[in-house]
Amino acid sequence: MSKLEARSEVSGFVWKVEVALGQRVAKDDTLVVIESMKMEIPIVAEAAGVVVAIKVEEGAAVNEGSTVVILEV
Repeated sequence: MSKLEARSEVSGFVWKVEVALGQRVAKDDTLVVIESMKMEIPIVAEAAGVVVAIKVEEGAAVNEGSTVVILEV
């Protein structure tokens, strides 16, 4: 199994974490929603897998390119 890091595409704030540790996700499932410039931008799974780490908390600031979730695929 390999690890896949889901990264934020924009700088902003974590509006909502949609997954939990150990949760199985499908490709294109929403992992985290980032609020940037009054818009909600979903960060989606690029592949099916299991959530092994959540690197952000709701309300936290994130930078473009920051890892938000790590999946085992």
